[in-house]
Amino acid sequence: MLVVETIAKIRRAYFKEGKPIKQICRDLRVSRNTVRKVIRSGSTEFSYDRSVQPRPKIGPWQSDLDDMLGENANRPKRERLTLVRIYEELRGRGYDGGYDAVRRYSARWSKSMREASADAYVPLSFDPGEAYQFDWSHEIAFIDGITTTIKVAHVRLCHSRMPFIQAYPRETQEMVFDAHDKAFAFFGGACARGIYDNMKTAVDAVFVGKDRGYNRRFLQMCGHYLVDPVACTPASGWEKGQVENQVGVLRRRFFVPRPKFKSYTELNAWLLDRCIAWANAHPHPEIRDKTVWEVFETERPSLVPYAGPFDGFHAVPASVSKTCLVRFDKNRYSVEARAVGRPVEIRAYADRLECWQDGSIVGKHVRAFGRDNTVYDPLHYIPVLARKPGALRNGAPFKEWELPPALRRVQRKLERQAGGDRQMVDILGAVLTDGLDAVDAACAEALSNGVHSAGVVLNILARRREPEAPVTITTPDALRLNCEPAANCDRYDSLRRQANGTISCAGRNGTAEALRDEGGL
Repeated sequence: MLVVETIAKIRRAYFKEGKPIKQICRDLRVSRNTVRKVIRSGSTEFSYDRSVQPRPKIGPWQSDLDDMLGENANRPKRERLTLVRIYEELRGRGYDGGYDAVRRYSARWSKSMREASADAYVPLSFDPGEAYQFDWSHEIAFIDGITTTIKVAHVRLCHSRMPFIQAYPRETQEMVFDAHDKAFAFFGGACARGIYDNMKTAVDAVFVGKDRGYNRRFLQMCGHYLVDPVACTPASGWEKGQVENQVGVLRRRFFVPRPKFKSYTELNAWLLDRCIAWANAHPHPEIRDKTVWEVFETERPSLVPYAGPFDGFHAVPASVSKTCLVRFDKNRYSVEARAVGRPVEIRAYADRLECWQDGSIVGKHVRAFGRDNTVYDPLHYIPVLARKPGALRNGAPFKEWELPPALRRVQRKLERQAGGDRQMVDILGAVLTDGLDAVDAACAEALSNGVHSAGVVLNILARRREPEAPVTITTPDALRLNCEPAANCDRYDSLRRQANGTISCAGRNGTAEALRDEGGL
């Protein structure tokens, strides 16, 4: 086969230098037919591809080998034969060729099978309310002035193509629960079937075929919304191609250029408005005379009715330190002092954190997503102040505690006198029973009277806790007496007129009978 350098030399010698063919053949040591072919064709490159590969040994066994390879490919992965085993079986049928020929043929056969099915797909069609698809994507946005990689949950109704997206700082299970709840609340219901990939927050084990071991809490969520979960084949994104396409489309439309917002709440509100605007502006890919939003409105009655919010938390056990703190997700949160020394259950939601012990909440906070943050609730430490009032001045939970104005004024006055810390602790102790607003009102009343001691404030609170005077009961007209009895004390004067100041039994009985006859008893 001629190389391009030789072809170029032939062309320059003939067309540029004007040499005859005989001299070109002698100088370049090529045949006359080759020189004539280059001159007449005008090509600068020649290649030779063998149209038919001769298979002198494997040719007669091609159909048998095709059947064996096809049957082996349809077997479960654990039961498939190696290529050496197939070669040995083919030898048993009478094949006398070598293993290398079988190996090369098998490689070509596998490549042809992949090419035949790689770019071919079956179009899918879904009935209204039949299914939705769920997936995650990672985007970049400016949150409170910081470049942040956010996790975006995508939900798409398969019939109407209506999208819903929600941004989160994490891709954990409680975020999955919250995304489903917000999506179903927006749609007005759920579909009968949900299509997912094999994400770890939903699938614990992948078995042969479509069998999956789903997470217990994930199944609880599906049971709450009456959804039948279906997991795709691993590495087969085309089985949920609608939501995969949505990820790319909405990334280019919503996250380029990078959005800038103060918080995730503002970002999610903006994303919801953009989804609605996109649905109103784009026609449905199958029903061309209607927009995506119009088809979504017709699909709504077919959805499974919204069952209300699911209690979507992720529970983990934790121990309480002596400083009334529990640790979760690389941050620390305070709990009530009575929980110290015993384990608690942390229930993590998408936006908050609850600590439970013995069936009651001992701590509740807005969730923090940074690192090494400590979230305090000063009310948790008030019982500790009763034993250590000096900690009120330098205690970390109280340094940034914004007290109401009147309560703050009382604190400043008490700080300047002896024993003021103890009095302030007594006042703060009333917050646990009466509430912060009631204590602040009592402090304001005490200050208006020119006093600020704990005794006065607590006395005001006690007076306000006293029950109100009972309401006067009015007798209905139906129960009112027609003839009200008149009070007459003269009847009892006869008792004083008895002889010698004593009353015999007979006299007493007679007097009693007399009074009874007169209607006095």
